[in-house]
Amino acid sequence: MAASVDKVQKKLDKEIRSIFKGLLSKKTFQLDELTFSAFLANKLFVIYLIREGVPYSLFDIIQDYAPLSEIEWSDILDISTKSLQRYKQSDKQFGPLQSEKIIEMAEVTSLGLDVFGNMEKFKLWLDTPNFALGKLKPVELLKDSYGKEMVVGELTRINYGILA
Repeated sequence: MAASVDKVQKKLDKEIRSIFKGLLSKKTFQLDELTFSAFLANKLFVIYLIREGVPYSLFDIIQDYAPLSEIEWSDILDISTKSLQRYKQSDKQFGPLQSEKIIEMAEVTSLGLDVFGNMEKFKLWLDTPNFALGKLKPVELLKDSYGKEMVVGELTRINYGILA
């Protein structure tokens, strides 16, 4: 699985470079230095992409990257799985609200991988009821920003060795 995560991260890097190709001037940022991790760390890039809309091509790669099912994505984005299929067929861009959710899930996934070291352990944690999160599964909290912040807070505490 680690090899496939690396492969997906390389695809993410390539897609982000493609999206920002026309935006970045060589004086301010070298395009070949832009990775998906650097994108997530640069809040101005994140804001720009959210406002412009995440293209389906990027969402497709993030969907491969994040340990969420199509039904979970549908629930988080508040659109039907049928609508997700239509986005795919038309290579449509998501609106700002859905784009923000997509980027948030990519951030949660990135943090989860940092904390747990691999996707299997992170997915297991997401699907296991958590006492510190009101005995809810972390994945159940990802639908709204307050829940996502609770999940991020718990991941951060785990990362620093502070267990509930």
